Amino acid sequence: MKKSLIAGIVFATATLGSSAVMAQTTGTPVMVGNSPQVLDLTSGSGFFGDTFGVNNNGATFSDRFTFSVNSTSGMDFDAIISSISRTANTGLDVTGLSLYRATGTDGTGTGTLISSGKSLQSGNIDVWTLSTDNLAVGNYYVLVSGNLVSDASASFGGAVMMSPTAPVPEPETYGMMLAGLGVLGVLARRRKQAANQAA
Repeated sequence: MKKSLIAGIVFATATLGSSAVMAQTTGTPVMVGNSPQVLDLTSGSGFFGDTFGVNNNGATFSDRFTFSVNSTSGMDFDAIISSISRTANTGLDVTGLSLYRATGTDGTGTGTLISSGKSLQSGNIDVWTLSTDNLAVGNYYVLVSGNLVSDASASFGGAVMMSPTAPVPEPETYGMMLAGLGVLGVLARRRKQAANQAA
């Protein structure tokens, strides 16, 4: 009886111990990164990025780069990011690029998705772009996410360009333009008829 009780305790301990080891290796990945960071847009453009040290294989990152739009006219937003490594199995893998409108009084809330980026290339060189039009006054952030695929150090970098949205003419403007062209056509026809009569 004692032997089977001891055997049961040893078996239960071994089972629980192996579950704890499994939890360590298959649990939630470690989050790394320096977030949030303020994106300094000098005259509407700027650079951003992050660097990760060695021994972070399997870790994930989700970096926020915050900025504000203060212009009363809409702003167009264009961004590109990239990361470079020797092979696809070293460095990092960028898995997402998004633009959010920040919520909360301090702009650090979860935010509302405005636009998702597009992957142009993946592997040892990752390239993502993101474009959106007509950003209104408010607080925003660019979210770059991904994971580290080796214990080597890694980094990504990007650039942003913001410019005023080109105004779209109102329907009345098109009507006035067509009326003006019609008047020019009538005047040209009268001038041609007057020239023909004088000849």
